[in-house]
Amino acid sequence: MRRRHELSDQEWELLAPLLPRSGIGRPRADDRRVVNGMVCKIRTGISWRDLPDRYGPWKTVYTRFRRYALNGVFTHALQQIQARADATGNIDWLVQIDSTIVRAHQHAADTGRKKGGNKRAGRHALGRSRGGLTTKIHLACDGRGRPLAILISPGQQHDSAQAQPLLERIRVPRSEGGRPRSRPDHVVADKAYSSRHFRAYLRKRGIGHTIPEKRDQARHRMLRGSDGGRPPAFNPTIYRRRNTAERCFNTLKQFRGIATRYDKTATSDEAAVCLASFLAWAKSL
Repeated sequence: MRRRHELSDQEWELLAPLLPRSGIGRPRADDRRVVNGMVCKIRTGISWRDLPDRYGPWKTVYTRFRRYALNGVFTHALQQIQARADATGNIDWLVQIDSTIVRAHQHAADTGRKKGGNKRAGRHALGRSRGGLTTKIHLACDGRGRPLAILISPGQQHDSAQAQPLLERIRVPRSEGGRPRSRPDHVVADKAYSSRHFRAYLRKRGIGHTIPEKRDQARHRMLRGSDGGRPPAFNPTIYRRRNTAERCFNTLKQFRGIATRYDKTATSDEAAVCLASFLAWAKSL
């Protein structure tokens, strides 16, 4: 019997072929039971030690999750389900990018203020501000609100600094082979991404974009007269669809382990977001 916060038969059928096969040695714990334990942990935000007994020893679930996180298993699974959707024309390449702040729980924020503490925090995508330690999740989603690429950074880093690395993480494999698709048809973003450098990057790649111009940028351009150039193109009809990224974040933050960060390492935190993103895709197919 399927319990709450566990994989449905459809979700398991999509995920099971993408998991690494066991090698030589004694038989390992049931894959579906272990992955259900991971999903339950991320969905509820409980600690690994508090996992219900039906998922087996918590150390087994945790060790398997860390192994998958370090090997990029869930990132690969996310790309493969995107390839499956792209093969049937089920991806809307009007891509929206945005970010959200996630507060780090004290279980994750163990870097402290000792010597080297700030370096360790930055290495694990934790940034210190007035509110404490935070992480920022940068997201690129398709026009139907499903994640295409994810990037984790310290909470104080500006959105525009991560825009180019985020788009370069879009790599949807093609069913017929060849290079993965990485270029959106169009990019929609808010004013935080309005920078000359990012616009030049999009033009160089031949990507159309709808990004509103900041007031100070418009004022400086007008003060320069003809040297300031023309205002960037802006389509208000397309911009109305920007809330799709917000709805995508709302879907991911239904997982309490993503709405609040409990993982100490950026690798585990990103793996949790990738697993939640895979399930969002699985429900849409």
